[in-house]
Amino acid sequence: MLDNFPDNLHPMAQFVAAIAALNNESKFAAAYARGVPKSSYWEYAYEDSMDLLAKLPTVAAIIYRNLYRDGSAVGVIDPKKDWAGNFCSMLGYDDPLFCELMRLYLVIHSDHEGGNVSAHTSHLVGSALSDPYLSFAAAMAGLAGPLHGLANQEVLVFLNKIVQEIGFNYTEDQLKDWVWKHLKSGQVVPGYGHAVLRKTDPRYECQRQFALKHLPKDDLFKLVSALY
Repeated sequence: MLDNFPDNLHPMAQFVAAIAALNNESKFAAAYARGVPKSSYWEYAYEDSMDLLAKLPTVAAIIYRNLYRDGSAVGVIDPKKDWAGNFCSMLGYDDPLFCELMRLYLVIHSDHEGGNVSAHTSHLVGSALSDPYLSFAAAMAGLAGPLHGLANQEVLVFLNKIVQEIGFNYTEDQLKDWVWKHLKSGQVVPGYGHAVLRKTDPRYECQRQFALKHLPKDDLFKLVSALY
């Protein structure tokens, strides 16, 4: 299925479709169809959740390799590596610094409570007794929106647009003028402003400290710092 998706289908759309298709393996759906007692629902939902967690890295890695690599196999899990290390290998990277960044990125994005779009959506869909595969697929559809997870991609598009128009040799006034022109055109600056947080996102602070330590001279990071 994953190998047959068109190259122009967004990776999140592929991710949602693949997760929904895994519903065929749902222990919860099968148990519900058998008529198990309501008091036992949680056991099968738990099994589905654990199975899904185990499958997600491989699904994500296959999508990534198909779109941005050569479509080669993701390989086998190395029990000597941690979760992040294995995921980096599955994506096709072996740079220790990249793995350390991935480790940081996964940790700071792992704690999501019920207030955001994706977490709320999974709870809402699950409340209809849809199995965890369908509930999580719905959550990922929410995550794919530009006011949620897709904001990361929108930030990169925004930064690249600045670079294309004024380059890296900008002055503070040039940058201010560009941003004001952008805002007055009715567009927003992605990554700035949060529905819940009223201070700088601590996830950004963590990544900023990493960049200051390891990538202080990177042109794109310096652009982000200038905007910040």
